[in-house]
Amino acid sequence: MKDSIVLYSSPGIGHLICMVEFGRLLLHHYPSFTINILIITPPSSHTIPYIHRISTSTPSIIFINLPTISLPPSSTNHESGLPFDLIRLNNPNVHHALNTISLTSTIRALVIDFFCSPALDIASSLNISTYYFLPSGVAGLVVLLYFPIIHNTTTKSFKDLNTHLHFPGVPPIPPCDMPQAMLDRTSSTYKFFLDMATHMQKSKGIIVNTFETLEPTAIKAISDGICPSPPVYTIGPLIADNDQTGGDNDATKCLMWLDSQPSCSVIFLCFGSFGLFSPAQLKEIAVGLEKSGHRFLWVVRSPPPQDPDFDVLLPERFMERTKDRAWPLYAEQRMNRVFLMEMKLAIPMDEGKDGFVSAAEVEKRVRQMMDSEEGKALRDRVMVMRDAAKAAMSDGGSSCVALAELTESWMRD
Repeated sequence: MKDSIVLYSSPGIGHLICMVEFGRLLLHHYPSFTINILIITPPSSHTIPYIHRISTSTPSIIFINLPTISLPPSSTNHESGLPFDLIRLNNPNVHHALNTISLTSTIRALVIDFFCSPALDIASSLNISTYYFLPSGVAGLVVLLYFPIIHNTTTKSFKDLNTHLHFPGVPPIPPCDMPQAMLDRTSSTYKFFLDMATHMQKSKGIIVNTFETLEPTAIKAISDGICPSPPVYTIGPLIADNDQTGGDNDATKCLMWLDSQPSCSVIFLCFGSFGLFSPAQLKEIAVGLEKSGHRFLWVVRSPPPQDPDFDVLLPERFMERTKDRAWPLYAEQRMNRVFLMEMKLAIPMDEGKDGFVSAAEVEKRVRQMMDSEEGKALRDRVMVMRDAAKAAMSDGGSSCVALAELTESWMRD
């Protein structure tokens, strides 16, 4: 029987793409594997064409749609819109899928998105080695792994603390910068994260989409045992080709426009697939961008399922006045400000007490990024990290070595 690696993705196109890229990376180095990817919800209009392209270009990647589950009205939702109950209730379907795959393949490992933590118990019952997968960095992993220790040393919710939180290997974090789902220790989402962090310790290892040079202090905190953890494999960065993610008309026009701009001249604004702003905040961002005078690429989104109505969301004639400098489109990405500042890869925005950012602040920070010596030093460091990422993914690089160690552990189990 062929050796199979099963990947279990949580809902969301961004998580799915990252899982797929991990599968493609495995096949590039180890083409004898078959990759089975479990999908927890019916494919959306965004994911169907993507899945079709991957299935056509990479036949060794097989997508398995788990049966649809109806959620009760009381279903728990994360602030991102991720239904944790959906993941938990899918355990019987995951069990059935793993049994079915094992009839024709030897499952060497189950790799689960960290949100799919409830599947760990299912895999353990089937004696399948399970690894967690984080599409973000090691700094966030440290926070998750150390979370139970923080929980056990305080009786207050994070939202009620007035002091910074201290995790090994990462900068102090203001409680307000913690994920919304973790702020109230009495909430069901807080318990989900606490259970997830506890279950991670029981896994065979954790695969992280990062590279050693980017996060040395967080990685050292784990390798030195300061932050308890199973083996961690840094195999990134995983980056999808435009041909794989879509290459649709908007994306093609966007890339053509970017290619026509002077080098290092475009500001990119992206707040994640669930990063919604009030109309007032969107207009402040728009005014600040326009007044800065710099070119920009801005991801603007509305609550699903409708597309953004720019005539309503943005200032009057904004699109016309900035047509040579603006290109709003959909995408998924989220940055963690605290960690990026520690890496000297970001400049912070000052917020009001209500979290509102003024147009003047947007303009000031854009100019600081693009016009100041501080901004130039930051951009230079980004270029250094870009080159380090390429080196990590090259033959003999740290990420390639970590991938080899990971696959060797699978074959030993």
